[in-house]
Amino acid sequence: MSIQPPARLLTVDEYLAIGEIEYGYSELVEGRLVLSPNPSPLHNLASGEICLALYRQLPADLLAVQGVDVDLGLAEADAPGFVRRPDLVVVHRDVPRRVQREGGVIRASDVLVVVELVSPSSRRTDHVVKRGEYADAGIPHYWIVDLTEPVSLLACHLAGEFGYADGAAVTGTFTSTTPFAVEIDLGVLG
Repeated sequence: MSIQPPARLLTVDEYLAIGEIEYGYSELVEGRLVLSPNPSPLHNLASGEICLALYRQLPADLLAVQGVDVDLGLAEADAPGFVRRPDLVVVHRDVPRRVQREGGVIRASDVLVVVELVSPSSRRTDHVVKRGEYADAGIPHYWIVDLTEPVSLLACHLAGEFGYADGAAVTGTFTSTTPFAVEIDLGVLG
């Protein structure tokens, strides 16, 4: 398959006009189209397990959505934009219907929690690049799940001008009361 790179940096609207790419998935980083292979089956299974655990425990006004584009809102509409496709996001229940009705994609301001599962090729991107972008976009909580044994979850939360603050990575069972009460058995993810 041959994909022609755009002749210039893309805005979010121009990126969205491209539509789905048959092999793998794409993201928009500072106006540049970034292509990635599809996640592995184990990666997808772990994402599904987290989504299922959240589905069973989230308050009625929230829901978890897997693999959707999020406009990070880091650029003006006519400037090179940023669209990421996290493994999972937690949003208010009305957000997917609003997106369907109005078009576009989920906005960073809609996202309460963003979850990324670390792949061998995404370790630096997930821990450094996306961490900075999600903090700059104002997403209140960022969970980084590392599927390397022992499976761990690093929960980050916005700490003002300093970006994200976090504690130690958790193995075994992740338990939190913020931003909602949840318990995730990380042992079933590996």
